[in-house]
Amino acid sequence: MSRTDIEAVEEVNTAFYEAMERGDFDALSGLWLDDEISCVHPGWPVLTGRGEVLRSYALIMSHTDYIQFFLTDTKVSVISDTAVVTCTENILSGGPAEEGQDLGPLVGQLVVATNVFRRTSEGWRLWSHHGSPVLTEDEDEEDEETA
Repeated sequence: MSRTDIEAVEEVNTAFYEAMERGDFDALSGLWLDDEISCVHPGWPVLTGRGEVLRSYALIMSHTDYIQFFLTDTKVSVISDTAVVTCTENILSGGPAEEGQDLGPLVGQLVVATNVFRRTSEGWRLWSHHGSPVLTEDEDEEDEETA
């Protein structure tokens, strides 16, 4: 494992989130492997195969007017031709604007994510993405009150 492998994985991981922020479906598609891939968005079932996974991103992009990721707690591990990135996605997003408004209401969300990459002749490519929501203390308290 060399420092350059870690840097290369960090770059492609950053490119993944930047493509989402720009709504650049072509760039995002190019970051995934061509063969069996998988994805779990928070609250979604497991998606497998390139068609299903990329369709989910097209759907998310078409229903999100604004999204920004602030990644924290990022850790990269590389073993041979496989890399794992874990991070916390601090997400700020907004849906369609109401009439007369520039932006829809902004919503913040915390998601912990694991991104798995595989080395290819074209560089590192996403093999799997798994995101799980982080429950805040307020949500825990609300759950206890309704129980």
